[in-house]
Order: sequence, then structure tokens, then C-alpha cells
Amino acid sequence: MNEIQRSLRSLYVSQFLSAFVDNVVFFVILGLLSRRGAVNPEAGMLVVQMGFLLSYIVFAPFVGTFTDKNSKGFTLLIGSLIKLAGTACLFTPLPPHWSYMIIGIGAVLYGCAKYAAIKGIAGSDTQLLLKANGYLESGTIVAILLGTVAGGFLSRTPLAGLAVCVILYLISAAATRWVVCEDTNPSLRYGESAKTFLRDVKRLFANPRARFSLIGTSSFWMVSSVLRITFLIWLAQRLYIEDTFLQSAIVGSTGIGIVAGALLAPYLTRPGKLSQTTYYGLAMFACILLALVPLHWGVTVGWLLLIGALGGLFLIPMNTALQVAGHPLVGAGKTIAIQNFTENSFMIAGIALTRLVVTAGADITLTIGGAAAVFGLLMAGLLRLSSKRSAGV
Repeated sequence: MNEIQRSLRSLYVSQFLSAFVDNVVFFVILGLLSRRGAVNPEAGMLVVQMGFLLSYIVFAPFVGTFTDKNSKGFTLLIGSLIKLAGTACLFTPLPPHWSYMIIGIGAVLYGCAKYAAIKGIAGSDTQLLLKANGYLESGTIVAILLGTVAGGFLSRTPLAGLAVCVILYLISAAATRWVVCEDTNPSLRYGESAKTFLRDVKRLFANPRARFSLIGTSSFWMVSSVLRITFLIWLAQRLYIEDTFLQSAIVGSTGIGIVAGALLAPYLTRPGKLSQTTYYGLAMFACILLALVPLHWGVTVGWLLLIGALGGLFLIPMNTALQVAGHPLVGAGKTIAIQNFTENSFMIAGIALTRLVVTAGADITLTIGGAAAVFGLLMAGLLRLSSKRSAGV
């Protein structure tokens, strides 16, 4: 096995375990809230999720510099250890949203490093980069799926669940030892990079291809983050499913679809035809609306599988195009940091608005439909943008 393949496989293993635990922790926290007597733990998870996402926004100006300044294996290790520290805090009386925020700090650093590592390992081989993104994303979604189901099970015994998380984070950290990517720039300075962060954001948004990708991926993750929690509420209110394990299994079925879409994306979307992905986004919007008809949980699973597949087909080409466009403009690490900043700004805005609507007592079906409508409008805007020759997509 050559060094490139060994590095990629080590990254896949580390990322799989890391993503698995991230989702186990999410549902274990839901179990902790229930155990502590929260009246509406599902709605309480909106606050927990906001704390996680806030980390991406606050630390975005710094993680890109840290990633570009250091070897990617070292950066992945530090991110894993911070996640481990946040998980350990859940054993203490510290409110869960603060602990999850610490995990979020590790996640923003880890997420920045993993994509920078893939770009550094693949180099100028765009086809290898596209396939590596597909494998990484599909493996991540499998991890999310399994982590969602395992998290639903372990939420019944939260302390045991946290112990499992600690062990697996340690294994994930150990796997970064074999990720070799020495694409570093020691001359970078954190203070200067923080000052130039907004300038770098403007540079990426000034590039038509990068702007298209940033808006596209941010829209996807905004609606996904809202659906992840609101569908838990919808299952309880419309299909009368209140068991945490069954809820997590149903919502997690989306991951199976995303895996299929991510693996098919390199074959169904050519690198030079990024604008085609907007049709997958529009189809995804329509399927979300159809999934809101409360028939049977099996029908809901079918719709979620299709939504996931369309999401995978939509997301992978967008990520690849952004990495290719952003690397020569601002650097691989900064590109991912800006992507994280943009995506999580969208997500936290979507979740904050959803929390206001849910707290006000709005119908959950209308709430999900409204989130889907916003996503559909953004897709229509991207489609119109791509129709202009000047868009370059």
C-alpha cells in the first residue's frame, strides 16, 4: 500500500469513528435531558445544537490558520482530544449545551483538517479528489446513521453511552498517526489571519464557482440541521412515536440514502457541470414536502431514504468544486474554515428561527414545510444564477 492510500484509509477510519461518536453523543445528551426531568427534551436539543454550531462561527477565523500552519495529522489529533474533553465534561454538572459547545470546538478544527488533508493528499488529481470526497462523505454518513441508531439505544443508559464515546474518541485520535500530509505554512500568524478572515471570505464569494458552492452547501446543511430535530418532534406528534431509539432509527434512515447518493455522485455529475446539482436540490425540496403526509412510519422511512440520496448527489460535487476553487485563492484550510463559517451561520440562523417558531406553538408540519420552502427558494436562486454565462458554473 503506497503512502497516499495509507493516509486516505487512516483518515477514513478516524473520520468514521469521530462522526459516529459525534452522533452518539447527540442522542446521549437527549437521554440526559430526559433523565434530568426536562419537560420537552426534543425541543431542548435545539439549544444544545445551537451551542455546537456557535463554535464553528466563533472559531472560524482561527482554525483555518491552525490547519494550514501545522501538519494535518497533528491538527486532526488536537481536534479529537478537544472532543474527548467536551465529552468528559458531560460527566460533570456542567450544562449539556456547554459541553456540546466544547465538542463543537474540536469538531470545527477536525472538520477543517480532514478536508484540507484530502486536498493535500490528492494534490492536483481532481478525479481522485472527487472520489476521495465521495468515500469520506459516504463513510461519514454511514457513521452518522449507525451513530444515530446506537445513540438512540445508548440514550437509555447515558453514563454507559458516554463511556463508549470516550473510548472511541481515543481510537479515532490514535488513527490520525498514519495520516501523512505535510502541506504546511509555518509563516502564518494567527492575529494577522484573523484580521484578514473577512477579506478571505470576500475573495471566495467573489469567485463565481466558490460562491455557488458556498451557498449550495450552506443551504443543504441549514435545512438538514432543522429537519434533524423537527422530525423528532413530528414523529412524536404525527405518528405518535415517542421511543428515542425508534425515533433515531427512522431519522437515521436518511443516512443510508446519503451514502448511496455520495457514492453515485462521481459517476452522475461531471466536474464541469456543477449547476446540474441544483436539480437534485429542487427534487429534495419536493420530497420533504411529500414526507410530511402522515401515513405510516415505513412510508416516512422511504421518503427519508430518497431525500438522503438526493442530498448526497447534491452535496459531493459542491464540496469538490469548492476545494478546487478555494485552494489557490486562500488556502485549503482557510477555504474549509470559511465554508464552516458560512454553513454554520446558515444553520444557527435556521435553528434559532425554528426554536422561536416551535416555542410560539406553531404547527410542526408547517414549521418543517416552511424550512423546506426556504431551501427550495435558495435552490431556485442558484439555478437562476447558473443559467447566466457569467456564473462560470
